[in-house]
Amino acid sequence: MGSPLQQLSDAGVAVWLDDISRQRLRSGNLAELIAQRNVVGVTSNPTIFAKALAEGDAYDGQLRDLAVRGVSVEEAVRLITAYDIRWAADVLRPVYEATDGVDGRVSLEVDPRLARDTERTVAEARALWWLVDRPNLMIKIPATVEGLPAITAALAEGISVNVTLIFSLERYRAVMDAFLAGLEQAQQAGRDLSTIHSVASFFVSRVDTEVDKRLSKIATEEAVALRGKTALANARLAYAAYEEVFSSARWTALAQAGARPQRPLWASTGVKDPELPDTLYVTELVAPGTVNTMPQATLDAVADHGTITGDTVRGHYDAARAHLDAVESVGVSMSDVVETLEDEGVDKFVKSWEELLDRVAQQLAAHT
Repeated sequence: MGSPLQQLSDAGVAVWLDDISRQRLRSGNLAELIAQRNVVGVTSNPTIFAKALAEGDAYDGQLRDLAVRGVSVEEAVRLITAYDIRWAADVLRPVYEATDGVDGRVSLEVDPRLARDTERTVAEARALWWLVDRPNLMIKIPATVEGLPAITAALAEGISVNVTLIFSLERYRAVMDAFLAGLEQAQQAGRDLSTIHSVASFFVSRVDTEVDKRLSKIATEEAVALRGKTALANARLAYAAYEEVFSSARWTALAQAGARPQRPLWASTGVKDPELPDTLYVTELVAPGTVNTMPQATLDAVADHGTITGDTVRGHYDAARAHLDAVESVGVSMSDVVETLEDEGVDKFVKSWEELLDRVAQQLAAHT
């Protein structure tokens, strides 16, 4: 049978770690997780980097050099984060080569303050792609309305993209359309489509957090009975949309030209409600051709007591639709939920980015 994480991999789910730090790289921990915990990719975000900079002294040497050189705070942040991402990409390079480029991926996010600015997002994506200079890099671009054309433009230039902050089924369809458009433009430009990769990060736990808060406020017996189930229903219907789009004639034409599908990635899979099982958003979202990016605590929980029972997504579409209908019927507007979550998601990453800038500014000053 193998370990739960091995069973997950065998079921077609790529296990990625939602964390990175200089200390994790320096200690060899990432290499250990690859060897022992089936980890085949890494994602990062501004919150993760802000936390990494706050702990220990692993960044002191580089900060000292940056202070001596007198670089700006924003440039220092780019250089610090690119260093970690480049290192992680090198650690994961054997996985990248063994999987023909599908896994072994490391994601770096554009400045989240640019989430509503298409042109600057594209320019930042180009700059980070050039700065890290690793084929197994993915640039994270948020799935805001303004982010959609940036996703297309980056892919058209051959930049692999991790689309982040997807909450709604409607927006996810727009993301897949942006992906297909990007590949079509890349094909017209004569690019090798097989080298362009993408994942679509569909956020999970935050949906339950927001919906359950609203259901608890309604407080009827019917509303309370719906708690803890909306995130899974939403994600399962996202996979149904994925199956539909990636069996279309439009996709088939690209696949015949060498394109790889944009895999659904389950993000925000750490369970926030203590009343729910801590492996819920892993064991109940098993489907072939997906990625599950887990914080360390969730990875450890799955390794320790996760029960993998095969595909837990397909075959649940009707129940998922019925659940979302029931949520609407008791008075929760899913369109308002996902709009709220997108705005909050952008705001949280902006706040973390500003915290990261402040921390680096303080540490540069201390080394001056």
